[in-house]
Amino acid sequence: MTRLQSQTVKCEVFLNFNKSPEKTACGYDAHLVRKTPYLISHTSYSFVLKKEKSAMNQSSVSEFLLLGLPIQPEQQGMYYTLFLGMYLTTVLGNLLIILLIRLDSRLHTPMYFFLSHLAFSDVSLSSVTVPKMLRNMQTQHLSILYEGCISQMYFFLLFVCVDNFLLAVMAYDRYVAICHPLHYAIIMRKEPCVLLAAGSWFFSCVHALLHTLLLSHLSFCADNTIPHYFCELTELLKLTCSDDSLNELVILAEGGVLTLLPLSAILGSYVCIGATVLWVPSTKKICKVLSTCGSHLFLVFLYYGTLAIIYFFPSSNNSQVKDVIASVMYTVVTPMLNPFVYSLRNKDMKLALRMLYRKVVTVSK
Repeated sequence: MTRLQSQTVKCEVFLNFNKSPEKTACGYDAHLVRKTPYLISHTSYSFVLKKEKSAMNQSSVSEFLLLGLPIQPEQQGMYYTLFLGMYLTTVLGNLLIILLIRLDSRLHTPMYFFLSHLAFSDVSLSSVTVPKMLRNMQTQHLSILYEGCISQMYFFLLFVCVDNFLLAVMAYDRYVAICHPLHYAIIMRKEPCVLLAAGSWFFSCVHALLHTLLLSHLSFCADNTIPHYFCELTELLKLTCSDDSLNELVILAEGGVLTLLPLSAILGSYVCIGATVLWVPSTKKICKVLSTCGSHLFLVFLYYGTLAIIYFFPSSNNSQVKDVIASVMYTVVTPMLNPFVYSLRNKDMKLALRMLYRKVVTVSK
């Protein structure tokens, strides 16, 4: 499909999106403005409006432009260093967890089996988005090929969904260990654990593939600027010239089910854990459970809260910065915190880390 020429009309538009005006200052329909991709300077909204020669004219795109984080040019170096440090912490921390679980036979338990999958998913989730963001900040090369953008979106959706399921499975594992300790070895056998992990990956692949196939059938307008640091699904839908009502319906319906079910399982598990602990009062035990479950629930609310802001309670265009910040929380911050919350505070993990250190020191001598 050849790229069609279009008449470009440049105009500075300062819109109050909360009032949803029917016409803009230049006389263009407000719906056309919202559906037309745009370049954002973070002090004003500068729109490059494409007035097609025919209403049916659409253009194929070969690449997208990622505007990145809404930061000033003089702050690029500081934020580059910050996000590079966070990414390295995420990768090293989660890979260390996988290594320790692999090497120490005492960690070959259901809890650490699921934790190793979560660590791998967190490394992958950060690696899908952060390296491209850092490269753009360093080189100012903002383009990404259409195929690369769709691939990035697929793997992003895949690993986000895997995290959803694994957090629920780990909460269920803690529920069985605390509420039914005598039946733990029977319930959490090797076969059910493998099925739970495999099911998490399988349904996540189906979820990501569904949204990718639906998006691939849409046509995109000539201007293809994404005001984000990665190819995020809702941002791509804003660029389409096709009817995206089916995509939005699937996000609310299927995406809502795959989010609410794991969240309900997590909250239900921790409610039962709390009730069990309070049923047999013990100050030491209560403090230990509150310390562990409190940090877990903090990350759960941080993770699911930011996901809800992006996909189920989307803000208006003048709140684009808030959406980017929310995305940073669950793509960068949460994967970095997971190793510290779920494992490095654990006595077994600390013991395995000390033994690994001693082995390394012994070999080096």
